[in-house]
Amino acid sequence: MKAFLDENFLLQSKTAQDLYHQFAKNQPIIDYHNHLIPEQIANDSRFENISQVWLNGDHYKWRAMRTNGVNERYITGDASDKEKFIKWAETVPYTLRNPLYHWTHLELQRYFGITDLLSPKTAEKIYEETAAKLAEPGYSVRGLLKKMNVEVVCTTDDPIDALNFHEQFAKEGESFKMLPAFRPDKAMNADDTQALNAYIGQVEAVTDTTIGSYSAYLTALKSRHDFFASQGCTVSDHGLEQIYAEDYTDQEIENIFQKIRSNQPLNPLEILKFKSAMLIQFAEWDHEKGWVQQYHLGALRNNNARMLRVNGPDTGWDSIGDFSQARALSKFLNRLDNQDKLAKTIIYNLNPADNELIATMIGNFNDGSVKGKVQFGSAWWFLDQKDGMTKQINALSNMGLLSRLVGMLTDSRSFLSFPRHEYFRRLICDIFGQDVENGELPNDIEWIGKIVSDISYNNAKEYFNF
Repeated sequence: MKAFLDENFLLQSKTAQDLYHQFAKNQPIIDYHNHLIPEQIANDSRFENISQVWLNGDHYKWRAMRTNGVNERYITGDASDKEKFIKWAETVPYTLRNPLYHWTHLELQRYFGITDLLSPKTAEKIYEETAAKLAEPGYSVRGLLKKMNVEVVCTTDDPIDALNFHEQFAKEGESFKMLPAFRPDKAMNADDTQALNAYIGQVEAVTDTTIGSYSAYLTALKSRHDFFASQGCTVSDHGLEQIYAEDYTDQEIENIFQKIRSNQPLNPLEILKFKSAMLIQFAEWDHEKGWVQQYHLGALRNNNARMLRVNGPDTGWDSIGDFSQARALSKFLNRLDNQDKLAKTIIYNLNPADNELIATMIGNFNDGSVKGKVQFGSAWWFLDQKDGMTKQINALSNMGLLSRLVGMLTDSRSFLSFPRHEYFRRLICDIFGQDVENGELPNDIEWIGKIVSDISYNNAKEYFNF
C-alpha cells in the first residue's frame, strides 16, 4: 500500500517518477490566468490566519461546505475566521474522492510543511500552526508566490481598471512579473441594457469622453485596450456561455446601441448581434497588438436566484452548461482567419462532452505560422481535477499535439492554489510514463522529458513571450 501524498503521489510507474522529478518538478510557473487581487500583490499583503488566505473567495470549498450542511454564516457570513476554519475542517473528511481532498492536503504540505490530515481533531493545531507561519517574513503574498517558483501571474482586469497596482508593482523590479489581462465581458453584456448603459457611463468617466454613438464607444474602449498594452498587457480573456457569431451590419449595431443608451430592452437577436460585433472588434484589436486571446466557454452561471440576491455572483452557484458550441465557434474563428486577423487563441471548455469538438476545431485554424497558434486550453473549473484533466489531455493527444500545449493555470482567487500546477505536471508524467511502461511509447526518457518540460513551462514561455 502506498503512502498518501508521498513524493511519488499520482506517479504510478518508475518512468513517471523519473519524468516528474527530473523534468517537471523544478520548472518555474507561468500562471497566465487567475483571479488574484493585484492590490494584495502590489502591497505584499499579509494574512492573519489561514481562513483569510484559504477560505475567503474560494467557492469550491463553499459548495462542499453547503453540501455538508454547514450554515451560510460559517461560509460567507459573519462567523469568525476561526469558526469558519473549524467548519471547513469538519467538512474535509467528507470530501474523499473530491479533488478538494487532494488540494487541501497538498496545500498544507507545500506551503506549511503540515502532513497531518485536516479534521476536527487536528483543526485547532493546524489553525494555530499556520497562523504562526503566516506571521513569518516569508509568508507575505509575494513570499507565498516565490515558494512556488512563480515567474509570471496574469490577473483578470476590467477595461475601466486604473491598473495603478500593476504600475506600482512594475516599478519595484521584483523577481516575478504581475501583468494585467483585458477582460471586457461587462462592456458587451447586452442581456441587461440598464446595467450596460451604466457601465458605458463608467467608460465615459475613465476616458473623459462623451459616448453618444457606437463608434464613440469603440474609440473609448480602444483607448483602454491601448492603455492596458502600455502597462505590459499581452493577454485578453472572455468568460462566455458560447461564442457569438451572428451576422450584422454597422447600421444594425448603431441602432442597437442607441436602444441601449435609451435603456430600452433588446430582443434576443439584437443581443446576439451586439455581442457578436463586440467580440469581433476585441479580437481584431488583440491581433493588431499580437496579444493572446482566451475564451472560457460553457459555464451556466448564477443558477440560484435567491442566493445570488444574498451573496452576489461568483459565490458558488454556477455549473456546467450544455450550450451548442461548434457552428458559432467555427464561424467566429473563420471570419477572423479569413481576414488574417486571428490572434493566438486559447479555448477552454467546461463541458467534457465537447472535448473532442474543441480538440478538432483548433486544428482547423492552426496554419503553421505559430507553434500551437490555436490551443485547447487545460481542463477548466469543474474539470481541473484528475479525471477532467486526463480526459482533456487524452482528447488533445488523440486529435492534436499535446506536445505543444501551453500547460496549466490556476484560474484561482487564492494564493495557496499553485500546487494545481504540480498536480497537472504529475498527471502528465504519469500518462507518458504509463505509455512507456506499456510499450506504447519508446523508452527515450531524454526526449519525452523534453516534451514534459515544454508542456510544464517552455511552451508557455515561448507562446506568451512574457
